[in-house]
Amino acid sequence: MTTGFFWDERCFWHSGGNYSFMLPAGGLVQPGGGLPESPETKRRLKNLMDVTGLLAELDTPKSDPVTRADLLRVHPADFLDEFEKTAKAGGGETGMRAPYGPDGFDIATLSAGLAKNALFHVLDGAHQNAYALSRPPGHHCLPDWQNGFCLLANIAIAVEVAIAQQKASKIAVLDWDVHHGNGTEAIFYDRADVLTVSVHQDRNYPMDTGAFADRGEGAGAGFNLNVPLPAGTGHKGYMSALNRLIIPKIRAFQPDVLIIACGFDAAAFDPLGRMLASVETFREMTRAVMELASEVCNGRLVMVHEGGYSEAYVPFCGHAVVAEMAGSDIDAPDAFKETLIKRQPDARFDAYLDGIIAEMVATL
Repeated sequence: MTTGFFWDERCFWHSGGNYSFMLPAGGLVQPGGGLPESPETKRRLKNLMDVTGLLAELDTPKSDPVTRADLLRVHPADFLDEFEKTAKAGGGETGMRAPYGPDGFDIATLSAGLAKNALFHVLDGAHQNAYALSRPPGHHCLPDWQNGFCLLANIAIAVEVAIAQQKASKIAVLDWDVHHGNGTEAIFYDRADVLTVSVHQDRNYPMDTGAFADRGEGAGAGFNLNVPLPAGTGHKGYMSALNRLIIPKIRAFQPDVLIIACGFDAAAFDPLGRMLASVETFREMTRAVMELASEVCNGRLVMVHEGGYSEAYVPFCGHAVVAEMAGSDIDAPDAFKETLIKRQPDARFDAYLDGIIAEMVATL
């Protein structure tokens, strides 16, 4: 079975309006520059796959938006009504750091549809694995509050519909975006049928969530795992956290399918992260979770695109992930490899980080 790649040009047309980095233009904030969450990182990933020939090796089905019934499994009606009304009136911001234009609602439902369709194709056996190039992202969005560029809870919607339609009974979500997956965590925090795992830069965003001590509550106690890592963590640290903490947790859960909230903002050069992951980090993490999926859920693996704001570097990281998923020999060599080798943490930092991870392992 081929790897599915779900994308839509309209997702590249989502706009947050007249911003300069994180602030709306006006007063002393000069217009121009735009939000860090721009279409270019995603478009350039797809373009790179076109140029290398990787995209031609994938199946690229058309995808439909999620339905209102799908949305209501996560988001209340008044939230959806206000979002759609504001978008039709020209756009605005009904949450925090998550602005949108007049097409914001429609494009957001399409972005969530990419995630849902990728998951359903894998669960139905049409693809062994699949990648959804979703935009806008979703992992910060709460049921009734948009946050951090995220307008709808893309992965959570897909998960809820899949469980409701009895396509899966246990689903694991691993979020390796540099920012804590607070929205996904909150939606499933008291649930035992969805394991949520987030590995992220400690106290980056949001600053008040993502603690290792937060394990879930009620029926969900023990079914949430946060792995906050210090700024400066590089390849060795990420692989250590994955192999010593995350993979054993998911293996014990034995999910029917594994979903990755695939952000690339843990990569070096990202303006919104302070980590030092590389193309090889994402390639090896993908290889590791594919082996895990083969062991616990017949290889069923879905990647849903989240953050990543370096237009120069995200395409190389994403290309490595998709090529690994597809078992392709087509490579886009890391143009920044030599620079990153010099920037990886030294032995003292590695020893410090090893102590942090060892403490987590001991108390998990």
